[in-house]
Amino acid sequence: MRSPLAFILIVLAAAIAPARATVNVVTSTPDLADFVRIAGGDLVKVDYIVRGDQNPHYIEVKPSYMMKLRSAQLFFVVGMELEKWAQQIVDGSRNSKLVVVDLSARIAKLEVPTRLDASEGDVHRFGNPHYWLDPRNIPVIMEEIVAALSQASPADAPVFKANAAAYVKRLEAKTREWETLMKPLAGRQIITFHRSWTYFAAWLNLTVSGQVEPKPGVPPSPSHTAAMIDLVRKGGIKVILVEPFYDTSAPEQIAAAAGAKVLQVPTSVGGVEEAGDYISMMDYNVRTVAAALK
Repeated sequence: MRSPLAFILIVLAAAIAPARATVNVVTSTPDLADFVRIAGGDLVKVDYIVRGDQNPHYIEVKPSYMMKLRSAQLFFVVGMELEKWAQQIVDGSRNSKLVVVDLSARIAKLEVPTRLDASEGDVHRFGNPHYWLDPRNIPVIMEEIVAALSQASPADAPVFKANAAAYVKRLEAKTREWETLMKPLAGRQIITFHRSWTYFAAWLNLTVSGQVEPKPGVPPSPSHTAAMIDLVRKGGIKVILVEPFYDTSAPEQIAAAAGAKVLQVPTSVGGVEEAGDYISMMDYNVRTVAAALK
């Protein structure tokens, strides 16, 4: 039994001990939430807007999303107009202290258009925004996250930096493993549904020969599907990559007619059961594609 005096001293010590600050964060996607959790550990509280099995380009803006941002200190976004809906929920949150962090600032951008034409479909003015699918971009993303978290909680900056460094070291080891697995398959052709896989293909030296969509954001027409069947047949292309949230009827039609295989692979954490975090998602994608190409 503790004496009453000892009990009082414990209560007083707890009362005067400095509380660890929790940084309240919201991210646009579960991938970014995964990175923030890793860097922040138990010093951050993280939520996100788009599920991994949803198309991040188009979501129905809900009051609940605005409520998530109302008490947040930081809102991390992929940027490059992936989240055209983001400004609406930022405005709706009425959170004047919210800091929006665009993680694309230091990314080497691919497919930046030389001209803008609405007839070309949903073209992103600042380039292809799916840069997180190249793991070589993650160290830069982690640096940006650490900088923003450190600004919000300067006393915890060493913890954020150490957490991120340990993760990057682990990811770089996995990246070398994936590159070794895919090296014999360099130059192989693939078809994708949407232009989501540009960075992934560039990293692994795969050739994206076409898209099931005739233009970004435009559903496949019968004439375009017929043209894709011809392309796949003539090129001997064996793999069509489709995100879990797209209709597979046109890709399956192309595959059946041309002897290819449709692979449903996620672009975000949670897109399939196996993609519980970023590393497991990338491991699933690389090994699934490798097996099909072999």
